[in-house]
Amino acid sequence: MHYIATVVGSPGRQGVLLALGRAVQQRRRQARWSRGELSLRSGVSVRFLAQLEAGHNVSLRTLAQVAEALGQRPSQLLAEAEALAAASRRVALIGLRGAGKSTIGRRLAAELGRPFIELDERIEEAAGLSLGEIFALHGEAYYRRLERTVLARLLQEGPPGMVLAVGGGLVTDAESFELLRRHTITVWLRAAAQDHWDRVIQQGDRRPMAAGLAEARGQLEQLLAVREPLYRQAHLTIDTSALGLEGAVLALKQQLA
Repeated sequence: MHYIATVVGSPGRQGVLLALGRAVQQRRRQARWSRGELSLRSGVSVRFLAQLEAGHNVSLRTLAQVAEALGQRPSQLLAEAEALAAASRRVALIGLRGAGKSTIGRRLAAELGRPFIELDERIEEAAGLSLGEIFALHGEAYYRRLERTVLARLLQEGPPGMVLAVGGGLVTDAESFELLRRHTITVWLRAAAQDHWDRVIQQGDRRPMAAGLAEARGQLEQLLAVREPLYRQAHLTIDTSALGLEGAVLALKQQLA
């Protein structure tokens, strides 16, 4: 089974309504509620909730009821919607190493006529060191701070239509991930553990095998399990194991064009 969420629509009033529906849906799913559960908590019918999440116009009273049930103020949901609508042309690909971020990102950007940027490359440029050297000399904490700084600058100064591929561990830094989610449409490139493993090996990346083949495979599966709840917070999820790389590019192109 593959998962493809609905992307925020065009700018303007309709785009904001679509983004508002996306923001409500996202908050509901983070709470692990069905529409029926939110209906009980808010007093708004399931039918009206479906219309709200689909981007239809709703009354301020309805919005206020839904926002209160979600522990938000209407202004907070509207602010999230405005940010999502404004960011609708920026795309950030997240996922574990071997998810296909570089391959899919480059192909998607080329087909949409957008620039493609690898965040890790910008980090290396800023540090004057390779990623391996950054971790060896300064450690992960330093890397995460630098990652956050470079990301913030890129989101402020970078091209509005860019397709951005970020490191698999960025989601573990709450501040960086929230920054990314506020300013881009985040896409989790989901894959089965076996596919992650096969792609990493095919790429010639020997880092996973430093501790031995069996142990490395187990570590990858454990890492995927730990990070999956974070990856699920992305605005869109594309299952590359179900769709394949070409299918994933096509699905994303249809959603984002």
